Amino acid sequence: MRIRTTALALPLLAASAFAQKAPIQITADLSDAPRKIYHAEIDIPVTAGAVSLTTPKWIPGNHRPTGPVSDITGVVFTVNGKPLPWRRDDEDLYQYHVTVPAGVTTLHAHLDCIVTARVSQKLAVLEWEKLLLYPANTPVKDIAIQPSVTVPKGWGIGTALTPTDGYDPQHPAGGTTHYAATTVEQLEDSPVITGQYFHEFTLAPEVTPKHYIDVVSDSAEDSKLRPALLAELNNLVRESGAAYNSRHYNVYHFLLTLSDVAGGEGLEHGQSSDNGVGEKGFTDEPHQLAEADLLSHEFTHSWNGKYRRPYNLYQDDFAKMQQGSLLWVYEGMTQYMGNVLAARSGLKSQAQYRDMLAMSAANLDYKPGREWRSTEDTAIAASILRANNAVWSNWRRGQDYYQEGELFWLDADTLIRQKTDNKKSLTDFQHIFLAKGGNTGPLIVTYNRDELIADLNQVLQYDWATFIHERIDNPNPHADLAGIERGGYKLVYTDKPNASERTMAMAGGRRGGAINTWYSIGLRVGSDGVISDVRWGSPADKANIAPTAKILAINGNIFSAEALKAAIRESKGNTEPIHLILQSDTFVSTADINYHDGERYPVLERIEGAPAYLDEITKPLTTPEKIPVEKKPAE
Repeated sequence: MRIRTTALALPLLAASAFAQKAPIQITADLSDAPRKIYHAEIDIPVTAGAVSLTTPKWIPGNHRPTGPVSDITGVVFTVNGKPLPWRRDDEDLYQYHVTVPAGVTTLHAHLDCIVTARVSQKLAVLEWEKLLLYPANTPVKDIAIQPSVTVPKGWGIGTALTPTDGYDPQHPAGGTTHYAATTVEQLEDSPVITGQYFHEFTLAPEVTPKHYIDVVSDSAEDSKLRPALLAELNNLVRESGAAYNSRHYNVYHFLLTLSDVAGGEGLEHGQSSDNGVGEKGFTDEPHQLAEADLLSHEFTHSWNGKYRRPYNLYQDDFAKMQQGSLLWVYEGMTQYMGNVLAARSGLKSQAQYRDMLAMSAANLDYKPGREWRSTEDTAIAASILRANNAVWSNWRRGQDYYQEGELFWLDADTLIRQKTDNKKSLTDFQHIFLAKGGNTGPLIVTYNRDELIADLNQVLQYDWATFIHERIDNPNPHADLAGIERGGYKLVYTDKPNASERTMAMAGGRRGGAINTWYSIGLRVGSDGVISDVRWGSPADKANIAPTAKILAINGNIFSAEALKAAIRESKGNTEPIHLILQSDTFVSTADINYHDGERYPVLERIEGAPAYLDEITKPLTTPEKIPVEKKPAE
């Protein structure tokens, strides 16, 4: 009851803020997006005297202080058209101090933001921290704000914000669109995508609230999504209702950018998600496989992460540090359900789900850093581990709470199924944990580990505290494979990549470019021969090979992917080491890798006679919409 009362109180707080003070007025001008700069005009209600204003620092969903303060430029404060001097705070560099003259009730601010990502000549993405300015040291849920957005002529706009001036997404005209007042907390949680090539599609129209996917792309044909993809997304909307038994938004917009220029993204929001993939990321089934769980993952965050949020991750002010110790729930359970929902919806097949799970589990099992760093520590240290640095990453570990959490929740799901003779599952837990308060608008209801354990015990009485402690708090030299095995499969290694790995390699993209020798000699190698990482303790490590070196030749042959794989194949039963010629910096050296077991690639193998819970888990909970048959791309 205490949790439900907290949830119901939040909108009342927001309403009182509106009643007490007129909202900040902000106009985000994206007209110069093709020139990599955004503008904002902001009118802030004030009283005379010293005023401290701030831009956001700790950005929800990023789990680290990524506020773009260094890119915010051209800051000018004026009153009645006359500029006022300002000074940045000496310690909190996100704050600006201004002295407001007597009798003044509105302070005008202009600022620009230099934007080098999520923008191209044809499209732009606005995450509001780029332009927000608001009173410092004030709970952001209590600050009223009313936004407008200006975009180039003819560009369409996708956002979960509510337009107040009749904006028609089917006939976008560009210019300025006005939106209903909200709070700074909710505005920061309501990104905008815009572009010349824009389409909005209604999804699962019988479901309430309404769901849409808004698409912008760099070429006209890419924003016209395939009928098969739209049918799969219809299934996703329906499957989410069955999985979570609640909805915590007034409307939901999948925001999707398709661009090789604007960069990738996957960022959750309460009533929308900001998703960015390459130009051809969803153009056909082979390209889609690498991205199949993106939309379902970010959608799941509306329940797990945005509505139910760890008590120490949620802060009432973007200046305060977000603590990540429970990210194995926030991201880990979302990683699990994102993949499960992708399979249930048809975004990938059950066989592809198993292939991808095998690859993820093997990667974790062959990560030596787990000998010293626990899964919980990867979560606590999230803000310092998110940098994309591959060198010795397997020894340092990174954001492993995603995939480690996926295996943990699979372990819990199959345990519940086994102990209840498949009469209950993690779905029963999620109906309790994610649906507290029933259907709501976009609220935040926090939780801690004790509540998590109590809710699990409502489904199955078990020593969940120890279950969590052993798998999350303690370093474990091997990955948690119990859920896979209890699910009727086991992780094995064969001399050929599984079907999904071959599909992604042929399609290219973010998961298909590297040469997989990780489970044999222990190298991550690019198509150019550059070694991005060396597995700690592997045959390559024992040969003193270092990351960033470039392979010039293998066994007397000039480097190529096939030459490297051939050398590994021929090593089986051969007593001769694999001979490499390497370039490191400006020096050339040789290395001999003492390895003789051939190629090794992960795959899940069925355990005969065991219950196939893994297949049960990935079956649809609703009647799926028929997926249109697509013509296979020419090879």
